[in-house]
Amino acid sequence: MDKIRRHIIFYGYVQGVGFRWKAKNTAHRLGISGWVRNLDNGSVEMEAEGTVRDIEDMIEALENHSWGSIERMEAENIPVHGDYEFEVK
Repeated sequence: MDKIRRHIIFYGYVQGVGFRWKAKNTAHRLGISGWVRNLDNGSVEMEAEGTVRDIEDMIEALENHSWGSIERMEAENIPVHGDYEFEVK
């Protein structure tokens, strides 16, 4: 399957609840590369590269995170980088 790369910003109760670590563990399990980091405004920014299905599964896992809550997301497709790791910045 073809890979895509999606830039996503998550808004809501997403900092201080293990959100980035859940993203990293889920990315590792699904074979997704990219990165995730907290932003100064309380949101979380992420770039995820993988198949459409894997990225959708990752977002679903993050939406079902028991300690935080996503109020809304902004997402757009961006060029594929071809990286191999997923890191917490």
